[in-house]
Amino acid sequence: MAADTALSDVKVLDLTHYVAGPYCTKLLADYGADVIKVERPGSGDGARTMGPFPDDIPHPDRSGMFLYLNTNKRGITLDLKTASGVKILKELVKDANILVENFSPGVMERLGLGYETLEEVNPGLTMVSISNFGQTGPYKDFKASDIVLYGMGGVMYLSGAYEREPLHHGLTQAGYWGGEMGALAAMTGLYYQRETGTGQHADVSIQEAFAEGLLIRTTNYSFLGAVLRRQPKGGGGIGEDVMPAADGYVAPMLGGHSDWHTFATFMDIPELMEERFVNASTRVVYGQELNDLLKAKFSAQNKADILYSAQEWGFPFGMAQTTEDLHNCPQLAAREFFVDIECPGYGMLKIPGATFKMTETPFSIRRQAPKLGEHNQEVYGEKLGLGLKELVLLRERGVI
Repeated sequence: MAADTALSDVKVLDLTHYVAGPYCTKLLADYGADVIKVERPGSGDGARTMGPFPDDIPHPDRSGMFLYLNTNKRGITLDLKTASGVKILKELVKDANILVENFSPGVMERLGLGYETLEEVNPGLTMVSISNFGQTGPYKDFKASDIVLYGMGGVMYLSGAYEREPLHHGLTQAGYWGGEMGALAAMTGLYYQRETGTGQHADVSIQEAFAEGLLIRTTNYSFLGAVLRRQPKGGGGIGEDVMPAADGYVAPMLGGHSDWHTFATFMDIPELMEERFVNASTRVVYGQELNDLLKAKFSAQNKADILYSAQEWGFPFGMAQTTEDLHNCPQLAAREFFVDIECPGYGMLKIPGATFKMTETPFSIRRQAPKLGEHNQEVYGEKLGLGLKELVLLRERGVI
């Protein structure tokens, strides 16, 4: 492992699947940790079956999701439902600083791999458990999907149009929130272990990861009993609605500007200087008329032109960037946000790179996502001293 990586001396066992756990360990691996991903023999991580796939042809080594979530990891296979598999994992734990798992609560205990057991094997181990609702409480065994966690965490109630039902944002949000909290918990546990020599069990609830982001809403309820919800359209035009442009959508905001005359001049709409719009109170009353004027102006211009012009005037406008826009975004390009990784048998795949920049120990792609069991011989030989004959025997018995 390169000496200029921040976590070059950190050893992680990754017993995770799909999104939350793999994203947690990806963050550690991308900044230098030696992450060994443990998958079940034969099928591996379920994310291997999830697209997108090149040319829409499924292949366990070509899932875009799997390739992104498992960069910089080594991969082994191990059946934890066998006595031999449990024994081997305990041997691997002896050399690990961190173990991350995202099974349902109770699974690790039923496998004979609960924290109390692993603590005896390695007292300095930080074990991170990521689950939907945490390891305790009346919901701990509840099943959940991304939309369920979005709703149970409170975020959904704030999303969408006032006059309609709450909205779930696209793709897999919950898993990434949980993964980020898992990585933070892992590093907190590692710091404590290095200060005291003692490991600990970190219990990460994805529901709580969502709820933590609602601080302003929860304090409003605590102090005032106020339940904040989705806001109605037409509440003053600026900062309330996303508005159509000629080629997409823009988000107009006044920001710190209190000078309505400056805004009216920037927009070049004479009607904005009428008393009903100049006065902030009456703007709310005539919000729909204001919106109509703004939409007519914006819809005749391209979103990027609106963005740049508004920013030059000091107005914090934004635009709703499509995935194509993101790939061609000059800001992201200047910061080298996207990086290329290899998709086996296909070519290069562009994925998001560093989530934050480090001057001395930067993010880097040192290793592509592993094929199923790719590093069995390397890891089992290096960690346990097993030879080829022993590995063949274990494979024949279905252990690896």
